[in-house]
Amino acid sequence: MNSQFGGTVIVTANNAGRILVVDDQPANLRVVSALLSRHGYEVDNAADGPTALALCEQRAPDLVLLDMMMPGMDGFGLIAQLKQRETLLRIPVVFLTAAHDRDLLLRAFDAGAVDYVTKPFTPEELLARVSAHIGLKLTRDRLERVARERQELVNLVAHDLKNPLSSVLFASDLLLSNGTRPERVPHYLQMIRDSADDALGYIHRYLEMQSAAERARVLDDEPQACGLREALQWLIRRYEIQLEARGMRLDVRMPNDEVLVAIDGLVLRQVAENLVTNAIKYAQSGGELELSARNGAQGYWQLIAQDRGPGISAHQQRDLFKPFVRLGDADAGDPLSSGLGLSLARQIVANVGGHLWYEDREGGGARFIIELPEARSAQT
Repeated sequence: MNSQFGGTVIVTANNAGRILVVDDQPANLRVVSALLSRHGYEVDNAADGPTALALCEQRAPDLVLLDMMMPGMDGFGLIAQLKQRETLLRIPVVFLTAAHDRDLLLRAFDAGAVDYVTKPFTPEELLARVSAHIGLKLTRDRLERVARERQELVNLVAHDLKNPLSSVLFASDLLLSNGTRPERVPHYLQMIRDSADDALGYIHRYLEMQSAAERARVLDDEPQACGLREALQWLIRRYEIQLEARGMRLDVRMPNDEVLVAIDGLVLRQVAENLVTNAIKYAQSGGELELSARNGAQGYWQLIAQDRGPGISAHQQRDLFKPFVRLGDADAGDPLSSGLGLSLARQIVANVGGHLWYEDREGGGARFIIELPEARSAQT
């Protein structure tokens, strides 16, 4: 942006950021803050080191303009404190100093400062340096966010493909064995076909999610709706025989009428089958898995998965929905287990306005409850 300051045209970046100005001289604070505010920056002020440190911990700025010489905690003391804190150590610090001592300036760079401005400074110089370092900081933040989002997508795809591919392997192994009952062969072939379709469906959905235009279109579309009876019937078809092969009985309690909840059907199956596969891994000793649907809070419906396995200890419950946390020894021999399932499932459910939680089952066992808002088409 272009602006007039003292008759001179000053060019600054269009990307504003938040700057913390630290100086023990009130006049300096006023001048620097006014200059930066006029050029679109959000400015916080601190007259001493401890106040500046507290402000950084409350809300990390994008840049610190720091007076080198202050009573008490000087600029070197403050930057040392910032570098000791994981969340603050990468904040760029520009020293404001009246000193021209070469050794003092070298000490500033050794302490972690990225630049310095000598007093008295010209507005053009200060704004140019601020703009450069704010631009670098915001660009780095964007790149880190993109890298983080891509890694999250990789984790999500890897986890979600695990269940359909495991079903393909299960059905294939049974077909390759000599003990397969002939009447079940069509079922196993259909399981392989449906699982492959699900895997491709996940991949197509993730590719679409990467398109900004697609994201905008989805936001404008009518909310997705899925029937709970339909979801439960799908779980029966997909997992009844797998549970039987592991000595478990599947008990499904359908709602009397179809109930629509506000979530895409593929996404609901993705979340629900994660609970089923967890029961297969951890609750085989209980011999049963019960799936049911019921009314929840007003305007919500619940899908419940409960078993008679060992349940989850109070200690494990604290970390149950944290990413990369595995529930127990059953994962030790499973190279496909990432510990992401429940964390991703809760995130997915929360994204559509729902809730996912765990509670101990009366009489022993585990109970997971997915609570989802009723779809608008079901309310009219």
